Amino acid sequence: MKSVDTELALKIRKDIFQGVYAKEERLSELQLCETHQVSRTPVRLALRLLEQEGIICRGEGRGYMVQSPSVADILQAVEVRGNLESLAARLMAQSPDRFKFLPEMANAMETYTKFIGLGRIDEPMIRQMQKANEIFHTTILNGCGNDYVGYTCKRICHLPMLATGSMVFDRAVMDSPENMERGLFRLRLGSAQHQVIFEAIEKGDPVRAEGMMREHSHTMIEYIQTFEKRNESLTVADLVAYSAADINQ
Repeated sequence: MKSVDTELALKIRKDIFQGVYAKEERLSELQLCETHQVSRTPVRLALRLLEQEGIICRGEGRGYMVQSPSVADILQAVEVRGNLESLAARLMAQSPDRFKFLPEMANAMETYTKFIGLGRIDEPMIRQMQKANEIFHTTILNGCGNDYVGYTCKRICHLPMLATGSMVFDRAVMDSPENMERGLFRLRLGSAQHQVIFEAIEKGDPVRAEGMMREHSHTMIEYIQTFEKRNESLTVADLVAYSAADINQ
């Protein structure tokens, strides 16, 4: 179970990403206590955690100010994570211990493929596929043999679209058969990339594993850029709505 302050940090973080608090707005400990019906101690601990994440910063004197990330910040963070995951895939392909991790990756891929075969996209399916995708990517981070890769990914995983294995789902895919097919095509593409990554790691081909993981990770950037073209006022709150990982929280 999560501690009270961790749960509180999650709620405040969500409010910041959703635009409940404006950038540079001062956060009042007393107001947060009243809003969330908690004492000052968990509020202070939650605010310290959010400060470590860079979501808020110390204001003049006592208290904190909101320092919410922009869409541009998210794009930069996604690029960083993509390079870290690419490194993890290369290292795992070079590791003699990689074979003990392959069954878990294969099971995740099987689950992923099974849901794509249903020919539809709905909320329950999104949750299950997100979990399978998380297992696939987390297994690579755990199996690469370099603990600092996973550690660094965790330092930014609180940001929208930055959770390990985070997936993008445009809610418009449920509006028409054409949009649904477009969404399924993207899922099939991701599944095919998973297969290539898996086979490259299995065969011990670090160049192929790294290259395909980089291409796979870059699709997140392409999706965000597509959303920006569609909506010039794209916000971080919009990115939260597009991210399957945030559905599960």
